[in-house]
Amino acid sequence: MLIDSTATQPSITASSAPNNATVWSVDAIEALFDLPFNDLLWRAQTVHRAHFDANAVQLSTLLSVKTGGCPEDCGYCPQSVRHPTAVANQALLSQEEVLKAARAAKAAGASRFCMGAAWRSPKERDLDAVIDMIIGVRALGLETCATLGMLKPAQADRLKNAGLDYYNHNLDSAPEFYGDIISTRQYQDRLDTLKAVRNSGMHVCCGGIVGMGETRRMRAGLLHELANLNPAPESVPINLLVQVEGTPLHGTAALDLFEFIRTIACARITMPESRVRLSAGRESLSDEHQALCFLAGANSIFYGEQLLTTGNPDVERDRQLFQRLGLHSE
Repeated sequence: MLIDSTATQPSITASSAPNNATVWSVDAIEALFDLPFNDLLWRAQTVHRAHFDANAVQLSTLLSVKTGGCPEDCGYCPQSVRHPTAVANQALLSQEEVLKAARAAKAAGASRFCMGAAWRSPKERDLDAVIDMIIGVRALGLETCATLGMLKPAQADRLKNAGLDYYNHNLDSAPEFYGDIISTRQYQDRLDTLKAVRNSGMHVCCGGIVGMGETRRMRAGLLHELANLNPAPESVPINLLVQVEGTPLHGTAALDLFEFIRTIACARITMPESRVRLSAGRESLSDEHQALCFLAGANSIFYGEQLLTTGNPDVERDRQLFQRLGLHSE
């Protein structure tokens, strides 16, 4: 006898705000997390297919254009001057070094090139150099993204006018957990930067990190903050904590990878039109775990051998996985 799986699905819905924006409560998102795994993935895949090609994955490459020496105390980050890690400080790369990496990324199949700098916020002279990089990368036919720390509205406008397509600024965690991992800036500081980016007309890239010792409800709280940004971020990187010796979060109990996959599925359901990206920590996922993430609605990855300072699956492994799964890039 065939059974209609929809008949066993609990009613978990979002409400509508006066401006017709979808509003997800923390309780509703936590209820999604609590669904049986198969039911959750079925729902996520159904939402995914309604908005995207189910077998297409967008490829981004991330380059650290200025490494180390950051004054912030983010507990997960090996680039902080406050943590005794093996990451060496590196001055801002030259434009030619960045363009060389961008050409290689494009040749390998990436469609978006992301530039990251370990700053609390960029100085104007730093912004001048990054703007030259943005102009050069765009001339290669790549989408551009940057993560440079906190921005003032005028700085966001300058980046938009230079042609920057996306600005990445992650919320990292739920508000109630934020003070446990960062003390050198406030949650509102992050929201203010996101507001400046959105008001400038740039696309928003904003996600978070899971596996930092947070509860499931806190993971629901992070997605609550992201999904209720109006509009939701166009790109949502979901990072799995990469534990680096010397950082305060080194030694944190590892997150169950099925819980990570649940987070991907809940992100897809609550942000149906956003690209959900597998970001830091993908190196620790098996091919089978990644396949489940794609089934759960992930449709973007960071592509290449390294992220800012941590490893990433190499290009050939990704190509083989895509071939095995029948996925294609876009």
